[in-house]
This record gives sequence, structure tokens and C-alpha cells, in this order.
Amino acid sequence: MTTYTAIHLVQRPRASIGPELFEVKQHQTPKLSDGDIQVRQSHMSLDPAMLGWMSPDTESYIPPVELGSVMRSSGYGEVIASEHPNFKQGDKVTGMFGWQEIYTGSAKGIHKVDSALHPEMVLSVLALPGLTATQGFFFVADPKEGETMVVTGAAGSVGSIVGQLGKAIGMRVIGVVGSEEKAKWITQDLGFDGAINYKTDDLGEQLDQLVPEGVDVYFENTGGEIQHRVFERMRAHGRIAVCGMIADYTKAEPMPGPNWMNIIKKRLRIEGYTMPDHFHRTKELLETLTPYVQGGKIQYRAHTIDGLEAAMDGLNLLFTGKNNGKLIVKL
Repeated sequence: MTTYTAIHLVQRPRASIGPELFEVKQHQTPKLSDGDIQVRQSHMSLDPAMLGWMSPDTESYIPPVELGSVMRSSGYGEVIASEHPNFKQGDKVTGMFGWQEIYTGSAKGIHKVDSALHPEMVLSVLALPGLTATQGFFFVADPKEGETMVVTGAAGSVGSIVGQLGKAIGMRVIGVVGSEEKAKWITQDLGFDGAINYKTDDLGEQLDQLVPEGVDVYFENTGGEIQHRVFERMRAHGRIAVCGMIADYTKAEPMPGPNWMNIIKKRLRIEGYTMPDHFHRTKELLETLTPYVQGGKIQYRAHTIDGLEAAMDGLNLLFTGKNNGKLIVKL
């Protein structure tokens, strides 16, 4: 392959997210410098964090994608050339490869994976979603057997893993989702103790029925009205892990947060976190997560769309809730 296709970010998102923000370009495949590797990407992850990466916010946890550069994303692929001693042709790898068919550059942050594992399984569980879930659940939420946890975005790639980890250590787990189909999936297939459909259910009434004694751990992926209803029902010494706020990402003005009085009265601990702070712990996090995967405690489902250019429209599925599982582009 002497040329390859890449998609560049050329506009910041405003009222919509779609092809108008991007430009498709053809590039000559570059030669490698000493220490570089070259990867042919076969599967690419689409994640809610991408909207933040596209914004001009320079005070966020990671610098914005520069206009004119290849859109940022993580992915799965095969090493096709290497000038690095730790990688050889044929190795299956994951890393931040961007919206492009071929990645050429530094091997920093790129990890080899077992070639026997399906790419969808790798990106759904052992890549960013699993790392994020493991860091937030075990090392932010500080969960304990017998406690009650509420997870928002519970049918999503991170929330579904968090909920299953909770069940695996003996917690009572309630998930908040956006459809009856997703509610059935997390309760019937994943083993959650209950589900709340935020689009149709009375949130407060459902919480009173499902968690009458209150909530010990709140794993927050979405924001929105449910945030207030769970916050009101936190138990003393509860912990809130704030992983995402997808309900507010596209709003001109985010919803006001809960009053802080409960933080004092209930002695709550609230912590926001993002994975770039913890990528140096990838090996440790995978060692923590892998036994649960090997023990059959973690199920997943992937929503795969075909073709690199499908990413430009497909990203919107995350913000409309129309994806059913980890959103992946198959190149």
C-alpha cells in the first residue's frame, strides 16, 4: 500500500456532529525512523470523550485535537513494519492510532495483545473501556461486598463492565439506561439487580423501590436529572466516581449540579477521573481485570459499523443513545 486514507478534523463542533467537521485525505505511506512502528489498523473505537477532544477547550485533561490534524482515537491493528526492538511484523497491537488506515510513528503507549482474541473483544473489554471501568471501580469508588451501587450509562461500554464487576464482588447493582431493550440486557444477561429507564420511568419513585436503604457507590457516566435523584439518596460515607457527563456534552449550558449540603451531612467523597492520568498503570489494571474476564464474569456486546468514513456519521450514535454496545468501526 503506497497510499492510505485518513480523516482530519477541520472544524470545531457547534450545533451538530457530522461529516461537515471532517475532511478525508489520501497520504503517501511514510518510511519509518529508528524506533518507529507501522500499523495497519483494522478496528477503530468511537468514544464519548471524542466530543471533548474536538472542542477548543485548552483547560481540559488532554489537549484538543488540532484543526487540520488526524482525528484522535484508539484502535486495534497489525504491525506491518517495525524499527523497534519490542515489536515485529505480525504483532497484534492496540494504541492511539487515529482515524486512519495506517499509523506510523512512536511505539510509546502501544501494547501487544493476544492474537487469539477477537478485535471487538479487545476494544470492548481490554482496551479503553475496561481500563476506565477498572480504574474507576476499584481505585476511585472503593467498593465493598454487600454495598449498593447505581451505575448510569449502564448499557454502555464502561458502565456495563462496572456493573458486572460490582456483581462479581457481591454488590447490589442498579443500572440506569435509555431503553427497555437495554434494561432487559443488563438485568437478564449481565445480572444487574434492577434497571431504570430514564426516558420513561419516574426516577425518584424507581430509586425508592430499588434502593430503599440508599446508595453507597454512585458511578456517574451521564449527568442529567438522574444525578440529582441519586445524590439525594446517598448513604453516609458514600463515594461518587464521576467518569462522564454525556448528557451535558452537547448542551450550551450544562445542568446545574446538586447542592453540596449532602456532601457535608453524608460525608461523601466525590472524585472525577480520566484515563490519561492512569495510562502508566495499564499493566496493573489489566492484571486486575483479566481474572474476571477469564472467569466468565464479564460479558460485552459490540455495535460495529463498516468503513473508515462511517465514523463521521457514526459518532452521533453515542449522543443519541442509538448504539447497542461498544461502538466500533471496522476498516
